[in-house]
Amino acid sequence: HLSNNLMDIFMSSTGMPALYPLHLLCKFCDVEPTSCSGTGTCMTNCSITSICSLQTEVCVSIWRKNESSYSIETLCHDPAKPLYGVMLDDYNSSTCDMEEKNTTSGMAYFCSCSQEEECNEKLHFPPIADPTPDRQFLSVILVSLLPLLLVGIVIVGMFYWYRVSRQRMLNQEWESSIKKRKPKNGGLDCSESCAIMMDNGSDSSSTHANNLNHNTEPLPIDLDLLVGKGRFAQVYKAKLKQTTSDQFETVAVKIFPYEEYASWKNEKDIFSDTDLRHENILHFLTAEERKVERQYWLITAFHPRGNLQEHLTRHMISWDELRVLGSSLARGVAHLHSDHLPCGRPKVPIVHRDLKSSNILVRNDLTCCLCDFGLGLRLDSSLSVDDLANSGQVGTARYMAPEVLEARLNLENIESFKQTDIYSMALVLWEMTSRCEAIGEVKDYEPAYGSKVREHPCVESMKDNVLRDRGRPEIPDSWLRHQGVAVICATIKECWDHDPEARLTAHCVAERISDIEDEMEKLSSRSSSAEKIPEELKIPIEVQIPEEVKITELQDIIAVDCSVSDEK
Repeated sequence: HLSNNLMDIFMSSTGMPALYPLHLLCKFCDVEPTSCSGTGTCMTNCSITSICSLQTEVCVSIWRKNESSYSIETLCHDPAKPLYGVMLDDYNSSTCDMEEKNTTSGMAYFCSCSQEEECNEKLHFPPIADPTPDRQFLSVILVSLLPLLLVGIVIVGMFYWYRVSRQRMLNQEWESSIKKRKPKNGGLDCSESCAIMMDNGSDSSSTHANNLNHNTEPLPIDLDLLVGKGRFAQVYKAKLKQTTSDQFETVAVKIFPYEEYASWKNEKDIFSDTDLRHENILHFLTAEERKVERQYWLITAFHPRGNLQEHLTRHMISWDELRVLGSSLARGVAHLHSDHLPCGRPKVPIVHRDLKSSNILVRNDLTCCLCDFGLGLRLDSSLSVDDLANSGQVGTARYMAPEVLEARLNLENIESFKQTDIYSMALVLWEMTSRCEAIGEVKDYEPAYGSKVREHPCVESMKDNVLRDRGRPEIPDSWLRHQGVAVICATIKECWDHDPEARLTAHCVAERISDIEDEMEKLSSRSSSAEKIPEELKIPIEVQIPEEVKITELQDIIAVDCSVSDEK
């Protein structure tokens, strides 16, 4: 070797042994193309041998694979410094064993050595693992799983076919039951008319849902749009698919989280009472427990006009609309409170306990229907005083009656619960009247008590207004210029009276509002003939009224002779 020859020359010329070893000899060629494919053992075929400039340098070889060729580079390098971003770590060896490294210019194979001269000439590549066994193993697994996959597909297909066929069968049963329900020539008797109080004026027919077996088959419903959000639940506009066609019906879905099971169950139990059916109470379809979504659903008719608060915010209303909205609200509350059906059959009275404009929906015919019975209470005769006492102080503080705010309900008399609803209804009637064109100047919508309290007042602040100051929403004198509005204002005052016993019943309010139009027509005809108005009517008007009629106290206005209790 050249190194041995140089050593001999040095010793022979000086006559002394070499005290210091010479630097390492390595193959040293720039990047050159090669036929080495990167497998097994290869020679660099580098024709240049060089003495490394530093004693710390070692021999290095680099093999790269280009797009269509291979190249090899040989050199000396100090392992303490990076080479193309790679630190050498295997240089204490007599053989050049290639290792794949990630360089600044891509992947490459490196080897380094220092125990022999020109040790970077012969390159040893690592063996390539044979992928065939793994592929064979994977093929065996796939072949063995294929029958299970086919069985799973067959099971899913059978289950789908079962559901479709079952829904078709149920739909046929529903159609046949509807045909059986058609009235005969003689019409329905009293018991049938009580049992089938269909909501013919509903904005959403959705009769199909009532006849499905919801305990096993959830309805095919697609949620569409979030339309409301309350303390306990969210309300969505949704599509109820028909099983026999591609058509769908629009419904409302009220979704309760799992934590609000009690609210869902209470509202479901109230809605499930068939005696609740009435045109001015939200039409109930069904209730479902959605275990997969961990939710509880109530599915009802959908009314696109939204709730009364939204309607009054967006629209002013005419006198006729005020009369229709007010009388339909009173009829709904009257049916809720009633202890019998129109046919005379007994019915369990129900109190709402959270009556407010956002819990009243407006139908397409501009009538009201009550909704949101999460705090409702069935006044069953089996309830004891303790049961009623445990029902708690519930509702929305702004609409709470004085006795509720004060927690002094007369638990011995179930009528006291109904009287709290009457107070709340009076505040809603005031909100309707405040947006009626007949009062003159109409301001923007404000809830009852308006800016006198905060947007979401607490019980204590309402106590100050309602109990301490005996405050009520303002009724300006300008409202009383319309004879019909004056009667409604007087009715409102009687309904929010501080004494619960002095308040009217919902049935009386409904009758009074319904009779206003007839009384106004009588007054108009009498005033046009200069006839004196009888004393018993006492309806204040300022248009075309003879001078001898004096308007003094609105509290004396009585348009319909009704008593405080339904029994009287």
